Amino acid sequence: MAHRIVDLSMPVHQEMKLFPRIAEPRMVMKESWKEFAEGIGADEYGEDHLTAHYSVTLSDHAGTHIDALKHMGTEETPGPEGIPLEYCFGDGVVLDFRHLEFGSAISVSDMEAALEKINYRLKPRDIVLIRTGASEYNDEDRYLTDFVGMSAEATKFLIDHDCRVTGIAAPTYDPPVWAMFKTKKFWLAHKVMMTDAYWHLENLTNLGDLPPHGFKLSVFPIKWVGTTGAPGRAVGIIDE
Repeated sequence: MAHRIVDLSMPVHQEMKLFPRIAEPRMVMKESWKEFAEGIGADEYGEDHLTAHYSVTLSDHAGTHIDALKHMGTEETPGPEGIPLEYCFGDGVVLDFRHLEFGSAISVSDMEAALEKINYRLKPRDIVLIRTGASEYNDEDRYLTDFVGMSAEATKFLIDHDCRVTGIAAPTYDPPVWAMFKTKKFWLAHKVMMTDAYWHLENLTNLGDLPPHGFKLSVFPIKWVGTTGAPGRAVGIIDE
């Protein structure tokens, strides 16, 4: 059986749109092809073009990444190395919330309506992806303001169904910063991590290229140790 791969990951580059206060990526060539040949001494044998390499400085929350429990925990809380890999590959579900007003916090009733619309019942270890529409303009300033996010109640709804890895096509899992200041309620979905083990991805893209369900997801994080999150190459796998 053939498979179609859908890339759900945001490109990482030095001009990318970043959530406020996230360190900008830096990608600098450490040695060119010629410099490496000379530095290792192979130029004495006629080599002038060997392997080039870059020095990369990257925030643990830049681009498509998965938040570890330590993001809302303490120094002792596990980082990405503690994310159970068995939760990072499984059946995918896409729920569409593009109809909601920007700044909204997705409620339990919104979740139930979205599931009813696609005639799907959640099962343990489904990986649920939240489509907001924001990824269609993730290279514009409005990417940081024009989207919806999850509420604590909707997050717990997924956890109650043993869906412990989820993700969103937006720069944060919660509503945008302006909406949190408007309601004076800050990162309530993130704070669920403080009492319940769950992990979410942010900055997903291309969710419109996936069916509502009936596909596999691979969202494995890099095994960074002790950080509060880690990049991941999220992909959907569709049987054809």
